[in-house]
Amino acid sequence: MLMLSQRQQIVDYGLQMIRSGLTTGSGGNLSLLSRSDDLIAVSPSGVDYHDITAADVVVVDRAGNKVDGVLKPSSELDFHLALYAARKDITAVVHTHSVYATTMACLHWELPAVHYLIAFSGDKVPLAPYATFGSKELAANIIASIGNYNAVLLANHGLVAVGSDMKKSFNVAEEIELVARIYYQAKSVGQPVIVAADEMERVVEKFGSYGQQD
Repeated sequence: MLMLSQRQQIVDYGLQMIRSGLTTGSGGNLSLLSRSDDLIAVSPSGVDYHDITAADVVVVDRAGNKVDGVLKPSSELDFHLALYAARKDITAVVHTHSVYATTMACLHWELPAVHYLIAFSGDKVPLAPYATFGSKELAANIIASIGNYNAVLLANHGLVAVGSDMKKSFNVAEEIELVARIYYQAKSVGQPVIVAADEMERVVEKFGSYGQQD
């Protein structure tokens, strides 16, 4: 089976999205790029994460042509392909419908630096304008909006998180959901105080050496 390791990660992290409350049912999607094969493993369209097996995960080439697998790839395949084409640092993409991040997206708000953990994305999380799910317009909006950030809100839709591997992309999705919840709760009580831009520069720099380095 082609890309067995990557396909199993799609299964495992799809279940983790459900367990972490980042999506429900078959909502959202995940993909992994193998640069050695120049192939992409992507979750299938419309299948509950509890039911997906490694064999159900679809393998496509850079143009989106199916290379291995029986099922249809995610309806959002276009923006996965676009992200891999636009940024050489991206090897994994996680798209969620997490409640608080999606609430921000439905308000058409960027997520500001209300907490230093926003640095998992950068100094904020930008907002991509609304477009129909699965459309080339949505893919174009995401590329135009994400820049060098590791996350982007999709207006009236959800969140996309990216990284150099699936664990990092998933961590971005989790931490940004936490920051979105903090911002929502702070806005419910009063006016949140945003971390200063120069401090966020320091935090983002420190995040480059945070944790256990190779």
